Amino acid sequence: MFDLDDRLTFEDKPNDLLTVGELLVDMISNDYGDAFESDGYTKFFGGSPSNIAINANRLGIRSHIVSAVGEDGLGTFLLNRLRQAGMNTDGIQRIDESTSMVIVSKSQATPIPIFYRGADYQLAYNAWLEQAVSNSKLVHFSCWPISKVPARHTVERVIEEARKRGLLIGFDPNYHRMIWQRDEDGVAYVKSLISKVDIIKPSEDDAERLFGPDSHANQVEKFLELGAKLVVMTLGKDGAIVSNGRETITFTTLATQIEDTTGAGDAFWSGFYAAVVKGYTIREALRLGLAVSAYKLKYMGAVVDLPRLEVIKEQFGL
Repeated sequence: MFDLDDRLTFEDKPNDLLTVGELLVDMISNDYGDAFESDGYTKFFGGSPSNIAINANRLGIRSHIVSAVGEDGLGTFLLNRLRQAGMNTDGIQRIDESTSMVIVSKSQATPIPIFYRGADYQLAYNAWLEQAVSNSKLVHFSCWPISKVPARHTVERVIEEARKRGLLIGFDPNYHRMIWQRDEDGVAYVKSLISKVDIIKPSEDDAERLFGPDSHANQVEKFLELGAKLVVMTLGKDGAIVSNGRETITFTTLATQIEDTTGAGDAFWSGFYAAVVKGYTIREALRLGLAVSAYKLKYMGAVVDLPRLEVIKEQFGL
């Protein structure tokens, strides 16, 4: 269990945060609307773990991304964007498949995605990844890589090695039925991983997809009953509810302007991770995560030009 006023301690490692999972192209409509009637779409760098790694790096901690992209122009586009963002690309595997893509409707609420998957789930466990786990303080993954084999086996190995080495493990349970095989119970598999991680951050929609409709407090309790150590459920404009099983608190949103919600959850994760690595308490890190998310909401696209965490802290008066 994590006390919310704890400051987490980490071994001295060459890298702070390792994110494992999808590197994608986000095609976001130029017009608002959930019916996909827009005549134009703009190409953005995307994929939750890659977004978090870039954000965290900009906020002032060290991060690496492990992912797989195609041997095609879109894969090269993603690699170039990583390099432009100052990221090491040694952990990006090139696969003889199409680079994965998500079509997203521009939205001020929860965006509606359409998935086109190719290279992302071919991610393999290799020597570079094994060394990266050993050299990191935290590891993060989402539902994307665990939804298909062989990437699922890769993440299972990462979790096993991370637990053995005492790394902090974060899991984004962003379950979408459409990315799982139709004959597989993806919900059951996601639930089976909850006790193996340290921090889990579902959104309201994630919780409803996993457990059905219920109150926020009850949804959080269901994660705790499955072995979650710290549950952070983000509530969009209503902030977040957080529980360690002993103490449950709510946070109000810090957002004052919403241009695009794509990547808001990733921004929260990156702010939280950067804060705990920098020595803030968990309670302070949660507030800083909300501040980074609020900063991102003012701009289009999943990854924006974030300043250092300390600058955002000052801007939001935290």
